[in-house]
Amino acid sequence: MWGDVLLFAAVGFAAQIIDGALGMAYGVTATTVLLSLGVAPSVASASVHAAEVFTTGASGLAHWWAGNVDRALLRRLAIPGMIGGATGAYLLTTLPGSIIRPIVSAYLLAMGVLILWRAVWPRPAQSPAPRHLTPLGLFGGFLDAIGGGGWGAMVTSTLIGQGAVPRFVIGSVNLAEFFVTVVVTATFVITIGLELWPIITGLVLGGVVAAPFAALLTRHVPARPLMIMVGAVIVLLSVRGLIQAVR
Repeated sequence: MWGDVLLFAAVGFAAQIIDGALGMAYGVTATTVLLSLGVAPSVASASVHAAEVFTTGASGLAHWWAGNVDRALLRRLAIPGMIGGATGAYLLTTLPGSIIRPIVSAYLLAMGVLILWRAVWPRPAQSPAPRHLTPLGLFGGFLDAIGGGGWGAMVTSTLIGQGAVPRFVIGSVNLAEFFVTVVVTATFVITIGLELWPIITGLVLGGVVAAPFAALLTRHVPARPLMIMVGAVIVLLSVRGLIQAVR
């Protein structure tokens, strides 16, 4: 058991380092690694979201105290995000693993390509009001539950790409993610339960230990090369998962 805790603590540590530096990709990174280790998609997503209840709660609260949260933006993202998340989590538990695994791997591959795209071709800053928030929150929550992550990669990158103020985007999306994660986790508890506590415990411990190091990394490491590295790793692991799923 303790060997499993240490293994997933290492996964959680690496995922939190990446998320702390980029403001996204904790769930995508952790889920991609768990799938590559043979964990079922529904179990991987449930475990990652259970761990994220702690990490997103702490992160969202910190942004609230720092004044980085736009309440209107938070509300318009969180409510549809929770609806989409609950729908995605329920769907994930009802489909056979043989069907859902290639779908999840394909989604994670798309997220990896999106991260690479944002790194190589960043969009110029503008300052318009954020657009299409309800469908963005609904779609982001649904895909986050199905893929075990991707809320930040999808929602944060889209809003910043539209030219919204990064400070309020990151703060509001982080706090909205906490509410989405709570609903997704509750849906998994009701449908399949949370049984693999070594995975959840390891992810939480690794994330907590990594938090201060992630803050230092943010100050000293440029985001662009880190995004390229993370995107490439996610793409490679997802392609491997797709190949295994279709054999």
